[in-house]
Amino acid sequence: MKAKKNLIVVGDRVLIEPDEREGLTTAGLYLPPTVKEKEKVHGGYVIKTGPGYLVHDVNSSSDDPWRHRKKPKYIPLQAMEGDYAIFLKDPATEIEFEGKKYLIVPHSAILALIRTEIVEE
Repeated sequence: MKAKKNLIVVGDRVLIEPDEREGLTTAGLYLPPTVKEKEKVHGGYVIKTGPGYLVHDVNSSSDDPWRHRKKPKYIPLQAMEGDYAIFLKDPATEIEFEGKKYLIVPHSAILALIRTEIVEE
């Protein structure tokens, strides 16, 4: 019997696979890793997103919002799986999962998203 590991992203976090082509300039020259590490803005593909921003029930009569454990409500994130994200590198956390390197980025650190849409003509 085999066990399958699932990586679950929590809260307002986004799992991003860094774009390895970032070290290539428009002229086709490769930049050394030290130059890439100093850049503040990076890009990569969104692999998974967390459920979003947790919304507390303001109508709860209890002083303790966690006392009545109802199913939590979330405001969903703008980032979606498959988007190309341009994000700030500083708040990102690098992890390795099943031999691949990923970045966990707070949704607030994402500056822009590039989403590919299929348009019929």
